[in-house]
Amino acid sequence: MSRQSFLYFLVVIIVAVIVGLGGVIAGSLVVYRAISEQQDRLQSAIPEISQSPAAVQAPVSTTITNFEDAVTQAVENVGPAVVTVVGIVPGRESFFGNVPDTPVSGSGVYISEEGYIVTNNHVVENTIQVSVILADGTEIPAEIIGTEKYADLAVLKVDGSVPMKAELGNSDELRPGETVIAIGSPLGDFKNTVTVGVISGTGRMLDTGLGYEIENLIQTDAAINSGNSGGPLVNLEGEIIGINTLVIRGTDMGSAIAEGLGFAIPANTVRVVVEQLIQKGFFSRPYLGVNMQPITPDISRMYDLPVEWGVYITSVEPTSPAGISGLQQGDILTKIGDIPLDDENTFINALFAHSPGETVQLDVLRQGNVINIEVTFGETMSG
Repeated sequence: MSRQSFLYFLVVIIVAVIVGLGGVIAGSLVVYRAISEQQDRLQSAIPEISQSPAAVQAPVSTTITNFEDAVTQAVENVGPAVVTVVGIVPGRESFFGNVPDTPVSGSGVYISEEGYIVTNNHVVENTIQVSVILADGTEIPAEIIGTEKYADLAVLKVDGSVPMKAELGNSDELRPGETVIAIGSPLGDFKNTVTVGVISGTGRMLDTGLGYEIENLIQTDAAINSGNSGGPLVNLEGEIIGINTLVIRGTDMGSAIAEGLGFAIPANTVRVVVEQLIQKGFFSRPYLGVNMQPITPDISRMYDLPVEWGVYITSVEPTSPAGISGLQQGDILTKIGDIPLDDENTFINALFAHSPGETVQLDVLRQGNVINIEVTFGETMSG
């Protein structure tokens, strides 16, 4: 190749390289510009994206705040009306000698501006002296106006100014999962303690071991301890929807330990019973006039009885509704009105499903024959 041709070839190569580099640079600039524009768009979008979690979290934070405010407000609405109930059970003679007077305590709540306080019957049962301690520590003597042991309710009366009265709500509207607040004096020392839980169930029935069951109870997991008895169970509206009565911990031999099984008497039951206790001093219950022995499958097998459930009449008061209707000693009562006596319905609960003055039919087994006896219930002062 001649020198001239070589130089020409070299020039062509150099030009091609320059052109190629120019294309690369130009392409790089285009790519760079595109990337920069994309970054600008992303950067401008970042504030919108960063605001999104806050927008989602805000309602949750507001909901939590509102819930806490509702609980606090409910406690402020009811707390000053809650009292500690203190009583003295008189001493007695026992096999081991003299038993001294015994102090007992529970809780209660003002339900009227006239100074009426509702608590549990078992808090004041057998007491000879009762007083209440207000939320501010003031202790005032109290009078027992009336008691109703089958609903475990009692009404006290206190003179003087009322710090606050609480309102009874509608317990029929309760739903499982609804938030509730228990206020009381656990162990008698921790006055006006507040615990929060939910409605675990409604319409519960518990055997008292005394021949009858307490029916239609509210179950809650709000912490209830000894001393809380008689205190209010409150909804978020600041209304009493129940009166705390007992807690189950599974203390029977062989039973599992349980927590969060508290029970309260529904406000609608409280309203009916308390109104009668204030007006009459007692709660009106139907009266039959018999002494009886409950029959269960075990007792039936032991004595070879013809039925597994019912009550065996051991005696009849001659002038009572039972005596007038013709019930006799040795009769086996198996049904009161439409309610059979069985594992779900005790004699007392079947009887108390009716009213004084009501006429019903009794199913009676007498000497192997089923007979029907009509009886009109009398009235008794239960409590």
